[in-house]
Amino acid sequence: MAPLVGLTTYYQETAWGPWARRAAAVPATYVELVASSGAHPVLLPPAGSAEVVGRLDALVLIGGGDVDPAAYGRPAHPATSGVDPARDAWELALLAAALDADLPLLAVCRGHQLLNVALGGTLVQHLPDVVGHDGHQPGPGRFAPVEVVAEPGSRVAEALGPRLTVACSHHQAVDTLGEGLAVSARSTDGVIEAVELTGRRFAVGVQWHPEETGDRRLVDALVEAVRSAAAGR
Repeated sequence: MAPLVGLTTYYQETAWGPWARRAAAVPATYVELVASSGAHPVLLPPAGSAEVVGRLDALVLIGGGDVDPAAYGRPAHPATSGVDPARDAWELALLAAALDADLPLLAVCRGHQLLNVALGGTLVQHLPDVVGHDGHQPGPGRFAPVEVVAEPGSRVAEALGPRLTVACSHHQAVDTLGEGLAVSARSTDGVIEAVELTGRRFAVGVQWHPEETGDRRLVDALVEAVRSAAAGR
């Protein structure tokens, strides 16, 4: 059977036809990327129990609004936006269950930041304050090409090669690393763009958006980790 890969979703006011309702949403690009890898995407609405992780083969944490700074003990920066503490709580519960089970995990943008926070790390709340430019997010809803250098021997280097250009749209970034995390890649201006949790089957966070470019190599690596574990049983 195709591996079951959970995709986080979020509540949002949505309209279709004559209807306008609060709905559990996920951009179709994530769903299509997971399906293209030969896995079966399973949408996880922000409700219920994190015990659902026990029925999955892997988990993908998708992008979205900023993580609540209270989760890492900081006051909010004026530029921090899109905070949803209920979503944070749900995804942190999923993360904890996935890490306890050593479930293969890919965390994208907000998910990458949440993984760092879940392990005790902190975030830079407004990157232009640190790097002096908005090259990682040129405007709301816009993506920028960012050159990234992968750490030799990392999961990212293994999957993507030593150097690549990625699609970024983030004004926040990892500051203090969470426990057990190692840097997998940085942008050429020094921003941490990928991390991995050492000693795990597969636990990688990337600050960029592979679903926007259709680059499925990291999802392929995620699925391969599932299949390798199954073959070894």
